[in-house]
Amino acid sequence: MPIDLDNTEEMFAASTDLTVGLEEEFAVLDPQTLDLVARFEELRDAAGQLDPVLFEAITGELISSEIEIVSGRGEDLHDAIAHQRDRRRRLFTLANNRAIALGSTGAHPWADYREQRNIDTEHYRRVVDGLGYVARRNNTFSLHVHVGVRGADRAVLVCDRLRPILPLLLAISASSPFLEGQDTLLHSARSQIFTKSFPRCGVPDAFGSWRAFRDYLELLIATGSIVEYTQVWWSVRPHASFGTVEIRVCDAQVTAAESEGLAALVVACVGQALRDIDEGVPFEDPPHRLVEENMWRAIRYGMDGAMIDLQRGTELPARAAIEELWSWTAPARAEARIDVALDGPTGAQRQRSALLDGADLREVYADTVRETMTTYAQEVPA
Repeated sequence: MPIDLDNTEEMFAASTDLTVGLEEEFAVLDPQTLDLVARFEELRDAAGQLDPVLFEAITGELISSEIEIVSGRGEDLHDAIAHQRDRRRRLFTLANNRAIALGSTGAHPWADYREQRNIDTEHYRRVVDGLGYVARRNNTFSLHVHVGVRGADRAVLVCDRLRPILPLLLAISASSPFLEGQDTLLHSARSQIFTKSFPRCGVPDAFGSWRAFRDYLELLIATGSIVEYTQVWWSVRPHASFGTVEIRVCDAQVTAAESEGLAALVVACVGQALRDIDEGVPFEDPPHRLVEENMWRAIRYGMDGAMIDLQRGTELPARAAIEELWSWTAPARAEARIDVALDGPTGAQRQRSALLDGADLREVYADTVRETMTTYAQEVPA
């Protein structure tokens, strides 16, 4: 799709604060072996024949052993979750009827990326042709959250204020300690093979205004660096097509409750950033190198580690940093009626604990798939 930056400004001008869209990516699995299987097209085509609502919610990702469902625009977090619960139920019912299992961790624990087939779309052909090994290597699964923001300048300023928060959101979402049949000792192997490999990815610069961000995009376009906006893969970005701020830093979540809780925290962070911007609360953009230092801590240690408090210049346990984040977002959470806490062990912590207790890697993954298949398939509450 050609990049129309004038249209993007109009899209943000017409946007509504705190609308929400959810995007969840799942691994498509053989139910006996739990190996990745290339059956995305089968699920999509079956939905097209049997379930038009689900068909409209399905999107393809890089590999044919991955499927994504989207909520569409929700008027608020609760509306988006209600839509997504319905779409999950439909997807998991369809998959079960076709003897397909679905997994939800940031990376598959033992799959060989060289055996995965890429889907055949113009966008992903361009990605694979342009990035080669970097694209082929990226067999990962994420949760993305879109939050509506009125005004392109406000959207860029929200992204700026979320930069130092990205490592915390990654740490609390980490669910991918295993890769290629081994314990990587990381909490988010997904981030290491995606965020640290793709161009225009990870922690963005602080731009300060839409004009500065637009200048950056126009340079990329003029120099042939990008031909479509989605080739800008930053972990937080103003989305050109939807008038949203999109947060892309999180691993896919093992359970539906974790996915919804994480989405709630993300929405609260955007909401509080908007409140602070509108009220003129002072903010100093931290150096990129220090945000990246915390990003590495999140990748390596997740919630078992500590973060650098960038204001005080000291270390703070990751759990205490999350508690400060929770306190900061209290006004926005109250306004949006968000009352979901993430106080249990993360997916990565649970998986590594099971491994240390004597389970082998395949048994650990089987447990996560059972959790995913049970919790995401639940009916919409009455």
